Amino acid sequence: MNSLTVRVARWSARHPCRAIVGWLVFVVLCLGAGSAVGINSAKTADYRVGEAGRAETLAAEARLERRSAEQVLISSRSGGALDQGTARAAAEDLTDRMRRLPEVAGVADPLLSGDRRTLMVEVTLKGEERDAKDKVDALLAQTAAVQKSHPGLLLEETGSPSVSKGVDQQRSDDLALSEAITLPVTLLTLLVVFGSVTMAGVPLLLALSSIAAAVGLSMVVSHVSPDAGVGTNVILMIGLAVGIDYTLFYLKREREERARSGGRLSSEALVELAAATSGRAVVVSGFAVVASTATLYLASDVIFSSLATGTIVVVLVAVASSLTALPALLVKLGRRAERRASRRAERGKPVRRVRGQGGGRMWNALLRPAARHPLATLCVSVVALLALVLPLAGLKITEMSRDTHSREIPAMQVYDRLNEAFPEQRVTHQVVVRADASRSAEVTAALREVAGRAEADPLFTGASRIRTSADDRTGTLELKVPYLGNSEEAYDSLHRLRDDFLPATVGRIGGAEYGVSGDVARYADYPAHQNGKLPVVLGALLLVTFAMTVYAFRSVVLGLLGVALNLLSAAAALGLLVLVFQGTWAEGLLAFESTGSIGSRVPLFLFVILFGLSMDYQVFVVSRIREAALAGVPTRQAVLDGIRSSASVVTSAAVVMTTVFASFVFLHIIEMKQIGFVLAAAVLIDAFVVRVMVLPAAMLLLGESTWWPSRAVRRALAAPEKTPSSRPAVDVR
Repeated sequence: MNSLTVRVARWSARHPCRAIVGWLVFVVLCLGAGSAVGINSAKTADYRVGEAGRAETLAAEARLERRSAEQVLISSRSGGALDQGTARAAAEDLTDRMRRLPEVAGVADPLLSGDRRTLMVEVTLKGEERDAKDKVDALLAQTAAVQKSHPGLLLEETGSPSVSKGVDQQRSDDLALSEAITLPVTLLTLLVVFGSVTMAGVPLLLALSSIAAAVGLSMVVSHVSPDAGVGTNVILMIGLAVGIDYTLFYLKREREERARSGGRLSSEALVELAAATSGRAVVVSGFAVVASTATLYLASDVIFSSLATGTIVVVLVAVASSLTALPALLVKLGRRAERRASRRAERGKPVRRVRGQGGGRMWNALLRPAARHPLATLCVSVVALLALVLPLAGLKITEMSRDTHSREIPAMQVYDRLNEAFPEQRVTHQVVVRADASRSAEVTAALREVAGRAEADPLFTGASRIRTSADDRTGTLELKVPYLGNSEEAYDSLHRLRDDFLPATVGRIGGAEYGVSGDVARYADYPAHQNGKLPVVLGALLLVTFAMTVYAFRSVVLGLLGVALNLLSAAAALGLLVLVFQGTWAEGLLAFESTGSIGSRVPLFLFVILFGLSMDYQVFVVSRIREAALAGVPTRQAVLDGIRSSASVVTSAAVVMTTVFASFVFLHIIEMKQIGFVLAAAVLIDAFVVRVMVLPAAMLLLGESTWWPSRAVRRALAAPEKTPSSRPAVDVR
């Protein structure tokens, strides 16, 4: 009772006002520090991986990189034939306006579509590719001005920058919708759990304040690990879930002890009891999530690093809030409840009983199969979960590109019309070659040969001029492909370049470095890069999970069991993801258009996060079981008592988490929809199948060997039989 967790809670309980004010000051300081330093966004170079990344680096060093561009389409407003004269005049007006903008590097000559119904003006932007979306507004303003001057024409703008801006806006709108759904449902759930508006508000307020502090801290941390634009999203999603869960674990235990004490213990003593039990579980669980999430850094990818940083920061802040501000709030609320009870007693009115632990008949019924037939329950449950794992064998991951974005984004609608009017412009490969300056003529000749081969190949539609750097060391060639970026033909053209054309041409130049970049090259190289890192990340994840479980419970058997259950739970959830999103049968139900694949970043991120979140329930449930075993309760009864005593809080936590994650299913962005769905499904599987069926059945079959080699539990079980004071035995047979 003198651990760090207890000492912190004791100080907060004795100085509640200082603790609460201190927490609020901490939140304000985090937000202030974040606002002062600003966010350090990842640069284009931070995203480069594989051959495409190497080629982009070669081109950038030679100042020959492809720049971001916007395309303005000019067509007849009536949809009929285009008046060439009027359209050319509008194009000239637009070109003059665009060239005067400081954001613009150049404007290409107008290009007429094959059906002569659309005129395209391409505008190239200056600066970083990742910063281009911030410059779009200036271009859109000029397009709108020309549109106003030529009302008979229709001017529409698209391009990677405007699409990115539209996706960001849609993500922002989606998150607002998610919050509008999540917060009321979460509050309602907590009202059902606690039966009090005040007590229901505590977890929600602490979670929201933790999110605010984490957002500020993440801005500071971004100057060490750049933010890829997804940090805030993951902080909101994970922060609300674990913030409420950790508070719930702690708060439910305090109320349970209050109900058991019958008013004999002070609020300060009750908080210390909760800190010694649930408080420790929160700390262990939080650090387990942090340790497992940290394995994402091994993926050597800026987006995974950003996701890991956001998750780690918000989990640590949530743990801190549950250990500092929460005990102070509980003491304040407890003292108020004691005063009310005293006044009611003075008036001769009955004192209202505080709700204690839940469970009751429902959980006795759910536990009955494991208690009566553990082997059969284990076998049936594992077989059912393995059936969900089977679709994972057909997992197909692809990089989600512009072609997969929602068509509710205006720029995407124009993008589709651009592809239809100018099919020869759909995909561009950039070939980059660097060699000694003395071989410049050989490089140029080789690139011309590549262009000639491409012209004779139906996968290509033409080549641009060859460009050479000022130092004659680097040459580039751009090749056009008339297929969408996510099509098999586009990938075939990339493989044709890399496997046939280049080895037979520039590959013969001694000492030459070469590669192919472009959107399709990125789409191909990123999953390959990720697959190469997968064994390292998963190996580290399994090792970390095992080590954390052994540390928490001093049991190698529980460590192995925890790894196996987490692996089974995560794999089942991912199998369900494949079953739902790679097919078309659920499109109408979940409002999405199947790409026949899963987003390339989704499986690895989810696998790591699911392992971390599974530790929440694992630590909390097994902590209650071990607590009973240390009190001398036989392992069988300790398992049943521990699961039953934690049933209500696990149920409440699962409902809250599911609500938070399920709200992301309503988002338009397919990857966020996939993440929300699988996290919600995983929580339900873990809470109601793994922890209620598989875990108790396995522990009952293992018996006392569950605790090997823990000496503390063995000594407690070997001690003379005594009636534990923790709670009465429960018979679910």
